[in-house]
Amino acid sequence: GDHLLKLVKMLSLLCIAVIKAVGALSNVKSEVSILFVNRLDSVESVLPYEYDVFDFCKDAKEMRPSENLGQVLFGERIESSPYKFNFKQDVKCKAVCTKVYKKGIKEDATQLDFLKMGMQLNYQHHWIIDNMPVTWCYDVEDGQKYCNPGFPIGCLVTSDGRAKDACVINSEFNKKNTFYVFNHVDIKITYHSGESEGWRGARLVAATLEPKSIKQADGNNPSCEGANPMEVPGEFENDVSIVYTYSVTFEENNSIKWASRWDYILVSMPHTNIQWFSIMNSLVIVLFLSGMVAMIMLRTLHKDIARYNQVDQEDAQEESGWKQVHGDVFRPPRKGMLLSVFLGQGTQIFIMTFITLFLACLGFLSPANRGALMTCAVVLWVLLGTPAGYVSARLYKTFGGEKWKTNVLLTALLCPGIVFADFFLMNLILWVEGSSAAIPFGTLVAILALWFGISVPLTFIGAYFGFKKPAIEQPVRTNQIPRQIPEQSFFTKPIPGIVMGGILPFGCIFIQLFFILNSIWSHQMYYMFGFLFLVFIILLITCSEATILLCYFHLCAEDYHWWWRSFLTSGFTAVYLFIYAVHYFFSKLQIIGAASTFLYFGYTMIMVLIFFLFTGTIGFFACFWFVNKIYSVVKVD
Repeated sequence: GDHLLKLVKMLSLLCIAVIKAVGALSNVKSEVSILFVNRLDSVESVLPYEYDVFDFCKDAKEMRPSENLGQVLFGERIESSPYKFNFKQDVKCKAVCTKVYKKGIKEDATQLDFLKMGMQLNYQHHWIIDNMPVTWCYDVEDGQKYCNPGFPIGCLVTSDGRAKDACVINSEFNKKNTFYVFNHVDIKITYHSGESEGWRGARLVAATLEPKSIKQADGNNPSCEGANPMEVPGEFENDVSIVYTYSVTFEENNSIKWASRWDYILVSMPHTNIQWFSIMNSLVIVLFLSGMVAMIMLRTLHKDIARYNQVDQEDAQEESGWKQVHGDVFRPPRKGMLLSVFLGQGTQIFIMTFITLFLACLGFLSPANRGALMTCAVVLWVLLGTPAGYVSARLYKTFGGEKWKTNVLLTALLCPGIVFADFFLMNLILWVEGSSAAIPFGTLVAILALWFGISVPLTFIGAYFGFKKPAIEQPVRTNQIPRQIPEQSFFTKPIPGIVMGGILPFGCIFIQLFFILNSIWSHQMYYMFGFLFLVFIILLITCSEATILLCYFHLCAEDYHWWWRSFLTSGFTAVYLFIYAVHYFFSKLQIIGAASTFLYFGYTMIMVLIFFLFTGTIGFFACFWFVNKIYSVVKVD
């Protein structure tokens, strides 16, 4: 027994030694710190561009890290930069390269014009080191510090003397019709030393920089103190020489933990500092309305069912209400094929959204995992073809449809085909404009391979099982002759009901929608996935209850055409989303140019279609369950 105990102790000590050794090795940083550059983007243009397009200094040995599908679809183009430095070794005013633009040479004039265009539209650099964005931190109103995960190429003072964007921060930028290039950067690397915690090496916990405009007299012996700004005149009349330089300083800070190193970027963003009071206020209103709806429905329905089950058949003939349409309520809808296809696709989108948001809540899809959110969504959509085919086939069979081949082909191809056609058209515009967001041909082929090679066969498998199952059994029989629908009041007519139905669901998402649109079009980081998941659940409840309530009113008015109306009532939320996107474009964005405007609305239409299918499916299945439930508990002679 003693020998066995000694052996266990020795093995335990050996395991601890191995773990410490591996941990120490993993925390030793390479001497050469690699700074990567990403694409450049602007809030005034939807078109991002690769770093090389602007004729900046290039790395002699270009390295491109492998990019996932999400990064490629979002147009990220990461490559190594010429800004080299060793860890813990400060660099003082080092020249990278000199770019000379000679008057009279067409190619130089074109490159300089493109650089000026970048400054005029406020294009921003995005640099990365150790997977952290290199941020530009500066003071804003109320004494707060704002850390921008990008910094501008330069800025412009217009011909009327008005300083644009970054030119406002420097009083020296005052010459009219002049561009000022930020050709020098002071980089500050903050690291956490592991010696105090018993492991070797150091970990980077923050990377900030300050861009400066400095005119260099000599590119071989640069001076970065108290120099004049690097001016590029609006008119190209003389040769222009731009010397790019940089300085690097290292600072130890053991108070910042490696696990919380993103906090200073996310917390300091004024645009993502959500006003909790307003959001909680809207949530309380939505939950209160939901409670009211549920209470009214339960009490009124309980009385209805008790009344219908007690009266005699003769009295029932004189009654009015939802029981009177029991012989027509399950009559198959017009265009049942299209409705079943929409519901199949909506189910696929719903499950994809739920799983993606759930994984994001757990922290798997944080901003640190670049492109992970988009990759996850695309892969899930491809793998969820089976539920789409199954739901579409089962409902189509319930509607009495017999063209099963057409049904399964439309389910697999209709909505994805519309999205792909729109996406391909947008990609064509990006390709013509020379943008880095243009998807390479190989990636387009890969997407088509995923669609036709995996998603379509899975949809066929789902449809096969859906058609093998018997049609969904209805609680009451359908009469042969359709009942005449009485004259409807204004509020029980289809269009007013559908228009009203989308207001409440939109009311609970519009605040969150503002931040989502900011992250897409204003290039801000979105990280409030926990709250987004909560809003998703509230949207689910609100869509269901609003649709059930309106469905009940229509049935009470003896209008039994509820199939399409239940889908369109909650689906109309997508129309409000489109109206809000138009309002956001004109009130919040400074986008200019026909191509950027076309791209904005092209991508918005994809979002609207997906949201329409998503919300419509929620409303339909809630109403389908409700109608089945009420007609199964009432006695029908």
